Amino acid sequence: MVIKIELFDIAKHCRPDFCCGQASLDNYIRKQASQDVKRKVSTVFVLTDDVDSKFNILGYYTLSAYTVEIENLDQSFAKKMPRYPQLPSTLLGRLAIENQQKGKGFGEIMLFDALKKAIAVSKQVASLAVIAEALDENAANFYIKYGFQKFTQNPMKLYLPLKSIEDI
Repeated sequence: MVIKIELFDIAKHCRPDFCCGQASLDNYIRKQASQDVKRKVSTVFVLTDDVDSKFNILGYYTLSAYTVEIENLDQSFAKKMPRYPQLPSTLLGRLAIENQQKGKGFGEIMLFDALKKAIAVSKQVASLAVIAEALDENAANFYIKYGFQKFTQNPMKLYLPLKSIEDI
């Protein structure tokens, strides 16, 4: 197996068999991802096995621009920010691993790839944090394990300051 992460291509990547166990994530890659890419709503990255000629999707994640309300951030972080009501960030809207690929570390690989991309882009388009939207407690705990903090208003939405990522 030779894995790689690349931009989603509807003509190249096989989507119908993708199943991660969360209907909303399965339906997104099968039915909505190509429309979001076409409309520039989000960028979709897929994890594939380069040796597999079918290009089945082993996992995927999405990135897009986002604004965050300053009052939703932890006070210790917010007090270091300018007093703008909304601040720029990067949204890691979805991250999913195919059921048969779980437990192989692919979630961590994709998360680190997303964080690396967020840092690179922030040098040209400002972003103070990566925001993740967790569907359940297991997903929230996954992000917390890597230093994400919960929003004060919504514990299923988490953030990781870019400064923290750069320090890693």
